[in-house]
Order: sequence, then structure tokens, then C-alpha cells
Amino acid sequence: MSTLFRRGVIHSPADPFAQALLVDDGVVTWLGDDDTAEHVKADEVVDLDGAIVTPAFVDAHVHALETGLAIEGLDLSRARSLADALAEVERAAARTRAAGGARVLGHSWDETRWPEGRPPTIAELDRAAGGLEVYLSRVDVHSAVVSSALAHAAGLEGRPGWSEDGLVRLEAHHGARARARELDPAERTRLYRLALEAAAAHGIVSVHEQSAPHIDTREGLAELLTMTASDDSGLPLVVGYRGELCETVDDARAILEALPGLTGIGGDLNVDGAIGSRTAALREPYADDPATRGELFLDAGQVANHLTAVTRAGSHSSFHVIGDRAMDEYLVGLEAAASVEGIPALHRAGHRLEHAEMIDARALATLVLHGVRLSVQPAFDAAWGGPAGMYPRRLGTIRAGALNPFADLVGGGLPIALGSDSPVTPFDPWGAVRAALFHHAPEQRITARAAFRAHTRGGWRLAGLDGTGAGEIRVGAPAHLAVWRTDALVVQVPEGALPRWSTDARAGTPLLPDLSDPEARPECVLTLRAGRVLFDAQA
Repeated sequence: MSTLFRRGVIHSPADPFAQALLVDDGVVTWLGDDDTAEHVKADEVVDLDGAIVTPAFVDAHVHALETGLAIEGLDLSRARSLADALAEVERAAARTRAAGGARVLGHSWDETRWPEGRPPTIAELDRAAGGLEVYLSRVDVHSAVVSSALAHAAGLEGRPGWSEDGLVRLEAHHGARARARELDPAERTRLYRLALEAAAAHGIVSVHEQSAPHIDTREGLAELLTMTASDDSGLPLVVGYRGELCETVDDARAILEALPGLTGIGGDLNVDGAIGSRTAALREPYADDPATRGELFLDAGQVANHLTAVTRAGSHSSFHVIGDRAMDEYLVGLEAAASVEGIPALHRAGHRLEHAEMIDARALATLVLHGVRLSVQPAFDAAWGGPAGMYPRRLGTIRAGALNPFADLVGGGLPIALGSDSPVTPFDPWGAVRAALFHHAPEQRITARAAFRAHTRGGWRLAGLDGTGAGEIRVGAPAHLAVWRTDALVVQVPEGALPRWSTDARAGTPLLPDLSDPEARPECVLTLRAGRVLFDAQA
């Protein structure tokens, strides 16, 4: 089956002036102008009517089950106060009770946006829910508040991270989340599909699933890998990571054997926690809580053993690292692994980090030297950066201003890929590109084109899957494509950025949608995986 797309704009460095392209058997087989397209034969012709065709996005950090639950759960991100949030819980509890349910699941509350400045207490949840089980995860999903019914059912009292006011972190949070995620297999499958279909509707053709024992089961990850393995699945490709710590190469081989098709061992393998929940491990105390410097969950020896084991097993690792103290610990482990395996072996493995929000000059140089790649989330800066954001509240202005240094990463030559950490922030790939373009720190802004490539080709590269040409539109590349309606196409460079980040403004540079308006997004019309339709806005 061949399809000719014509009368549009094709975002292709291989042919920056292309207006048409031919897809045959899942591969791009021709690019050219619209006049020549008159003579190209195809089984089907699609009139783009001025739309732009781009490589489809790759979201390099996703939690599918959590995303599915969030889509159907109680969204507290728009609650303007604690009182609003409790009223939402009361209404959700009434609906749940009327439907014969026993549990209210909610997400995305952020007490730093509320005038009360605190989360709900267990007593407040009990009154609002009238005895139902309630689990409400904070926006970073590293802590939650629970009702008495859920705390008793999950046996949370007295576990590490338990608080009498119903706020749970650490082990207590893992127990609460496990209770909230008790699902029958059919429901789990439905939620996976719901999450993946939502990704496809945003022009996403592949997601990197960050699975771990405290998030989802091995069986769940195996199902995701199996259900999306074929281009004919009708779903985005799931690139699988499993966050289980390895001490020996036999440990790593056992995980790879148990999960055929697994891409990497790691992901949400947490060296520390999150800034919002004050569990990210810091060198200096939190500005708004001088008694804590966060939590360090893994030490350098564990990091080194894992890196060595995974390298010898022929795979690559990934760790969740956010705070500067956690980065210090990771770097000691990285250097120890390099002393055993050698730097070239680490380069070949292609190890990666998730988030890596606090990177100083030493960390940057060490990561570059050892060939580490980064999966980053620009939406974090958009949501929590700036003078009034959560970051300066937690860290103070100086430390907050140095977070997520994208221009330094790109300038240093570190391969990066962009993701959402859904459901921490929603699927919004153009929003991520815009957040990198309009970083709160002008000196850390990068061009739209650099961010776009990190959100397309970069995702394939970090997974070691870029050898086929995925993430680009050129002859011979797989037709992983997205079609967009947009008001204007431009070459957009960041205001206030250094000149070296303005080199995209040259003749023949492929255009991208204008992202100046913070409220506007290009409209996804069509998403294709190897030429097969994943999403069609007209269907």
C-alpha cells in the first residue's frame, strides 16, 4: 500500500523545500515538490491542504499505568486552594459511592500553589470522603495523602515515610500506591491502551516506559512490550526500561531473560526523590525546610555495581537523579565502574540518566567523558521555574536559577531526549519544545529546532534505535510521521540566547510551527507509525 501526501510542508533536512512525500510499505520512498508529485503514482493520495508533516515525537519518560489512571482519576491540578481540592474530593466520593465503588484516586495537587500552603490532612480527607479509601498523589508522584480507610487497608501506620497527618513518602508511599493500583488484568490492559492512545493523539509514535517494582509489575511491562511490538498494533511503540537494581551480571541477565524485548535496566531506579516532595538529595538544606537535605536511596557502590553488571550483560542502564548530592553520588559510582570496565565500554553501552536537573561544570564534564545520555523534561521548568515558582520556594533563587541547564547540555555535546514524565506533566510535546525555547533562564534557552530534534530523533538515539533513520524524514527512513495544522511556520530562535544557539536561522532550514503564544498548540491531524494510522482526527 502506497500513500502520496501532497500540497503541504515537509519538515525534512534532506529536502527543506519539499511539499510532498510518498510512503510505500511503511517507508518514505520519495520527497519532492508538488509539481513533480503530479507524476508520482500511489494507491492513495492525501491532500495536506497546507499542513506540515514532521517526524512524530518520542516521549522519553512515561509511566503508562499511572497515566491511564490519571486520565480517569480526579485531577487536582486546577484546584486553586485546599478548600477547592477538598470540595472536589467530596464530589468525587459522592460519584464513587453512587456507582458502588469504594476508592477515590486523585493526582496532581501542589500545595505551593494554594494560599493555605499545605496538603489535606487525613482527618479532612475522612470528612470529605465519608469513609471511602482515598489516595491523592502529589504532582511529582513522590508523595501522597491518604484517608484512614486506605491507610488501614494498606497497613501504612508505622512504616518509613508514614506521618500521622496522612502524608506518605518513601516506603509508606509505595505501600499506598500499591493499594491504589490493585486492578484486575482487563482493567490494567484498558488503562494501558487509554494512555497510549492519548500519546498518539499528541503526535507521539513511541514512549519510553519507566517501569519499576514500586510503579508497576514485570508482567505489566511484558504486556506493554508485547501489545506494541508490531507496527500493525495501532499503538505507539513502547520502549521498555525496568528499574531493578543489579549487583552482578547474572542479575542483569536474569532481568533481560524475564523481559524479552527490554531496552534497558533502570529508569526509575531512584538515587534520590523529587524537589517538590523534598526528597531530592541536596548538598545544602532546603530553603523552606532547613532541617532536611532530602533522601539518598542508593550509594556509589550500588551505582557502580549496577553499571558494571548491566554493561557486561550487553545492555544499558538509567538512574533517576535530581539533586546535586545525588548527582555527586552517581558520579562516584560512574567513575568507579569506568575504572573496572573502561571508559570505551561505558560509551558503547550508552548509559543514561533521567531528569538530572542539577548539573554543575564538573558533573557536565564527567558525564560527557563517560558517554552518558540524558532524558530531560523542559515542562518542569515551565511549571515550577521562574521567580514565583516551586523551585525558588524549595531551593532559593540562586540554586533554582541553575536548574535544567539545557544550553549547557547541548553546548557540551551531551545527547539529550525530551519527555513528559507523564502523568507528572501531561503529554504536550510542542509544549516541551516551547519550554526549552523559553526557559526561565535566558542563557539556558535553545532553539526550537534543537529541542524538536531532541524530542524526535533524540528519543530513538537514547534507546539505541536510531540506526534505521527513525526520527527524520528522508528516503529510506521509517514513516513515523505526524501531520499538524498550525497558523504560522517560522525558524524560531530563543530571545536572549547566546549567538551560538542562533545558527538555525539560515537559508534552507526546515520550518516549524510558531510557538510564541503560550496558550496555542499545533493541532495534530494524523499520527503514523511505519505508515500505519495511530491517530486520525477525522476518524
